[in-house]
Amino acid sequence: MMQRSPRERSLSIPWRQSALCATILAAATTWAADAAPDYTQLRIICFGAHPDDCEIQVGGVAAKWAAKGHKVKLVSVTNGDIGHWRDAGGPLARRRTAEMLAADRILGVTTEVLDNHDGELLPTLENRRTLTRLIREWKADIVMGPRPNDYHPDHRYTGVLVQDAAYMVTVPFFCPDVPCLQRNPVFMYYPDQFQKPNPFQPDVVVAIDEVMNKKLDALDALESQFYEGGANGSAALLPSEPDKQQARKREVRDYFANRQKGLTKRFRTQLADWYPKAGEAEKVQFVEAFELCEYGRRPDQAELKRLFPFFD
Repeated sequence: MMQRSPRERSLSIPWRQSALCATILAAATTWAADAAPDYTQLRIICFGAHPDDCEIQVGGVAAKWAAKGHKVKLVSVTNGDIGHWRDAGGPLARRRTAEMLAADRILGVTTEVLDNHDGELLPTLENRRTLTRLIREWKADIVMGPRPNDYHPDHRYTGVLVQDAAYMVTVPFFCPDVPCLQRNPVFMYYPDQFQKPNPFQPDVVVAIDEVMNKKLDALDALESQFYEGGANGSAALLPSEPDKQQARKREVRDYFANRQKGLTKRFRTQLADWYPKAGEAEKVQFVEAFELCEYGRRPDQAELKRLFPFFD
């Protein structure tokens, strides 16, 4: 049988079906054109691979958004059930969920942990549907996630899944059980240290000095990962003497404070673009930074300042 070309196949679609497709396309175009953004209450959803990733990467800005009355949701795409040197399985998954809930109460944000096994995440169609539905249900203005080049397969595939949801969240007949978004959100990446195939390049740098203690308090709540060392820890990290326990907690807190200072040093030049007043950028100690994903909407700096309403 002779194979028909794609154009010949499209010409064979019944007229009514073609007209319906054209109507849907026209409606979608009108929605995109007419849906002027209302940023009086922003809606932000952030994805991490494990029940600690979002808190590390975006905990400060999440707390700043929440303090201004905006709605923020942090989602762990796996349940973290192998992320400890001693514990595993259901008990660890439940513990890490409880820790994330406690941390996110401190930040003032909403939490969800998906029931995928730690270390086994794959960019499947079903997982793409799950993230698409979550983004639509949250009616997100901003979607955040890791870049898809990383040492950990769960991080990589979380990045791929977030990328795969970009644009698809606007397609009516993909996951038609949840209404599609009329306007594609702004998708953004968290920073990392990886240089190949391309290094992280910040498009927004936000000072978090006033909420840094709140972020550190939230990270303190994730004891299984930081105080106890997570998958690469050991019993040697857990002293029995109260004074040494307090010293261990200070050690973890200092580590994350210095980590944040390292980001500030790394992005000091870009920081001046967002804090241009004389001496303003030089005073900042702690920042979080984000890069635009080209698969979502591409805002200019004026719109970015509305999406990150922390700049004078």
